[in-house]
Amino acid sequence: MAPTSPRASRDAAVPSIRDVAAAAGVSYQTVSRVLNDSPRVRPETRATVLAAIEQLGFRPSRTARALSLGRARGITVVTSDTVLYGYAATLQGIEEAARAAGMSVSVRVVESAEPAEVRQAVEYVSDASAGAVVVIAFDTTGVAVLEALPAHVPAVAVAEPAAPDRGRVAIALDERGAAADATRHLLDLGHRTVHHVAIPSEGGQGGRLAGWRDALHAAGAAVPEVLGCGWDIASAYAAGRELAADPQVTAILCGNDDIAQGVRRALYDAGKDVPGHVSIVGFDDIPGAAYWTPALTTVRMDFPGLGRACFDAAMAELSGHPQPAPRLVPPALMIRESTAPPPPA
Repeated sequence: MAPTSPRASRDAAVPSIRDVAAAAGVSYQTVSRVLNDSPRVRPETRATVLAAIEQLGFRPSRTARALSLGRARGITVVTSDTVLYGYAATLQGIEEAARAAGMSVSVRVVESAEPAEVRQAVEYVSDASAGAVVVIAFDTTGVAVLEALPAHVPAVAVAEPAAPDRGRVAIALDERGAAADATRHLLDLGHRTVHHVAIPSEGGQGGRLAGWRDALHAAGAAVPEVLGCGWDIASAYAAGRELAADPQVTAILCGNDDIAQGVRRALYDAGKDVPGHVSIVGFDDIPGAAYWTPALTTVRMDFPGLGRACFDAAMAELSGHPQPAPRLVPPALMIRESTAPPPPA
């Protein structure tokens, strides 16, 4: 006799829906109707089936049950990054909301906007087992996936505030207004203008960049050339070195707190004191920003709330219910030690 594999032994020990049907003396279709709370089952039959389920220790497959009703009732998040704070905190909010609702979350990481990568991601989430889809579209990779999704896939975008309408539900935080507030704070301290080190954005016109420009134009201040950098601190450090070499630079708005960290180090290496010589404002309020030396003035963003709102929107898309109004905490400027009036001329 051939030996029985451990997997075969486990499979044999797991009761199936047909085992429940045999124990209850009904068809497996009747068991399925009981599991799906169908009203087409007599109370006494339902009681018999539930007793058999309890006796056998049967646990229905949630995926199989969901697929029998259409798309799975779960969430698949498509993102190009799971480490950067904005992405990770948004994902945290989605997971928290899904866990509270008793639903699962899967994550599909797309490494680039290359057509083959995008196509594979779209094929993955187009399957009914993916459930509702949340695309974190803070960058060109996420946008490429969003634009390639078939119309029948229930999807919601975590978007930049200036993103064009793509026929999908899109939820964003008011980055533009927050960036304008941060820039005005520096101007109100007496700085003649504010330089900007920008994060990558969908089309080079993200909300943070637009808000910075809004405030400078409204104040009649000069609009310096934007210094762009990648998501990495090393490129922010290089931008900071360039700014440190210009004695006219007294205030810098950074696209996020990681960039602020790189710029701060570059100023330190150049012998520039913060905020004695140059004031810095970050964006996002990452954990620990209040404990830097000096403590970072930055914009607090409700990324977990954004994730929860996107979960609610995705569930509405999946079920065909009206879209709920997003409940988001507005961005807030956290004034700390890294900003001060400019040094005397």
